[in-house]
Amino acid sequence: MTVRVRRIYDPPEQGDGTRVLVDRVWPRGLRKADAPYDEWVKDVAPSTELRKWYGHDPDRFEEFRRRYRGELDGSSALDRLRELARDGDLTLLTATRSPEYSQARVLCELLDG
Repeated sequence: MTVRVRRIYDPPEQGDGTRVLVDRVWPRGLRKADAPYDEWVKDVAPSTELRKWYGHDPDRFEEFRRRYRGELDGSSALDRLRELARDGDLTLLTATRSPEYSQARVLCELLDG
């Protein structure tokens, strides 16, 4: 099993496995019918309050990671991602411009660890 993070706007690659969007809000400028994804698990995304506080500011990422992990405790949506990861390769998709500072990165760390 391999878990990776990619932008939903990037074309699929061989080896992506199951492609799961992990954003709460649908990506701008992308029609659902045209989006290369298998599943949308929006309930695994950070709360609106946490997302707005973070604002994708890399200087806040460590604190965001800590708070977000707290939100994920006991999450059935996270359990769904674990199930998909057990079944094979998994690509977590996000619309953010910097996936390395996103909830997808935190989820990847949790699923790999």
